[in-house]
Amino acid sequence: MKLGYISKWVAVAVFLVSCSAHYQAPIADRTEYTRVKIHTVRRGETLYSISWDNGLNYVDVARWNGITPPYDIYPGQKLHLTPYYQAKKRSHSTTTSRSRQSASSRKKQAASSKTTSKAAAQDRALENHPVGRWIWPTKGTLIHAYSEKESGKKGIAIAGKPGQPIVATASGKVVYSGYGLIRYGKLIIIKHNKTFFSAYAHNRKLLVKEGDMVKQGQKIAEMGNTGTDRIMLHFEIRKNGQPVNPLRYLSAK
Repeated sequence: MKLGYISKWVAVAVFLVSCSAHYQAPIADRTEYTRVKIHTVRRGETLYSISWDNGLNYVDVARWNGITPPYDIYPGQKLHLTPYYQAKKRSHSTTTSRSRQSASSRKKQAASSKTTSKAAAQDRALENHPVGRWIWPTKGTLIHAYSEKESGKKGIAIAGKPGQPIVATASGKVVYSGYGLIRYGKLIIIKHNKTFFSAYAHNRKLLVKEGDMVKQGQKIAEMGNTGTDRIMLHFEIRKNGQPVNPLRYLSAK
């Protein structure tokens, strides 16, 4: 009887081992991959504008993709906008992206190595630059305030006249100047240091280009209504990639 009982459990054990040999446990990466977000760089985009549009800190995006100062990217490049993919696949993806780069692009990069070195030095110098006092980017009536909850109100809106001067709220470097983020119209983004950025949207005319160093109070654009239905400036300040209430930083009028 005991012998039969033991034989019975031996058979069960053999059956379980046999099943486990043919069963493959779910791979954790399969579920994690659903969170991967990849962006294909379009002409005119910068690492900063892509980070801004996705509510990310440019420092994180650069790290996830192995990009170093001055954070140059090129059209067609694949950027990973999630940290998980970087942790698992960065070395492979970076190699793949670089291998896809055309020979002409590599030649252009080599020819502009001096410019790149200068830009990288500017970025390093700017990293820990104190912002100091912030000034208002233009005059006019405040027509909507910052809201943490309402979409589209991650800054403030100031009404004014067509062509009215828009000035830099603090000194820094222009890291985006263009019309690539449609809902912002003609947009300028200024990097003040590693932590703070400011953005000026819906301009009629842009007066500075990417890479320009600007002083506080310098005219950088003219007020307009590109990307919106009225003459206004949409102004944002971001701290570590996240929108903050500009009224907490701007000096009293």
